[in-house]
Amino acid sequence: MKTATNILILIIAVAGNLLWAQDKTFVANIELDNYDYPFAVKSINIMIQEQQLTMRFMEIEPQNPNGKSVLLLHGKNFASNYWERTATDLAAAGYRVVVPDQIGFGKSSKPTNIQYSFQLLAQNTKYLLDALLIKKVNVIGHSMGGMLATRFALMYPETVEKLVLENPIGLEDWKTVVPYQSVDDWFESELQQDYDKLKKYQIENYYGGNWKPEYEKWLEIPAGWTRNLDYGIIAKNSALTYDMIFTQPVVYEFENLKMPVLLIIGQRDRTALGKAKAPKEIREKLGNYPALGKATAAKIKNSKLVEIENVGHLPHIEAYDKFLTPLLEFLK
Repeated sequence: MKTATNILILIIAVAGNLLWAQDKTFVANIELDNYDYPFAVKSINIMIQEQQLTMRFMEIEPQNPNGKSVLLLHGKNFASNYWERTATDLAAAGYRVVVPDQIGFGKSSKPTNIQYSFQLLAQNTKYLLDALLIKKVNVIGHSMGGMLATRFALMYPETVEKLVLENPIGLEDWKTVVPYQSVDDWFESELQQDYDKLKKYQIENYYGGNWKPEYEKWLEIPAGWTRNLDYGIIAKNSALTYDMIFTQPVVYEFENLKMPVLLIIGQRDRTALGKAKAPKEIREKLGNYPALGKATAAKIKNSKLVEIENVGHLPHIEAYDKFLTPLLEFLK
């Protein structure tokens, strides 16, 4: 009888764990001390606007080095961990891979009294590369990371061998057609986030309504933060970086890029910041990535455009092989 009771308790515990996983009750620490990344996490301290801040990053060393390095830059609603598969395969191909969490994101510091700019994030990233004694690097940026990668390449052209932009945002200047939202507006909006809202946004905007169980992994961190009593810190950083994205376009400077550039564009993507606030007739024209990809490629003298049909904002998650094949070919 005792054995049967123990088995019943075990079954209840396992079922409870499954429900816990499905319910996503994980509470994420502000700097994700309770969340494991796929590779060892390192740190570098940077003095920024009279604050000692910590930038965390992963560095993956290849077993058979080819002498080249790759920098992976994450998007606005993600941390560096979503580059796991890409980093693994790049290292297997011989590249030294550096994957930072930008200040305000992932495991890095979350200051609430800071003036964010893409120039600042680019400087921080250059500081990290200098500390690692990396003089030349191939830069890959996704979403917001594409804006940062572009700014980095414009500021440090002698450092960037090749530039890869995967469904970058900022291919159009939203502030010319979308009403401005203040940091306070963004902050109030971010405070309302929860698991269901975050998932609904990703389903509609990233995956075209085609949700798969493996996508849950990329909700763990943002949804887990919303359950933290100090979530206001995350919401404030998110509001500040939204303002950075909205007010600091790179769209007018693509023609100044001199290095080889690869654009990988999922054709189903319709991401546009503040789209919901725009007049209906304008809203329907925003985030047209098939058109934006072609227009951007035309601006960059030494560019190649790879269009991936029926794929949304995250080719390296949704259609990995279609992302990796042209990437490796371009980097060669």
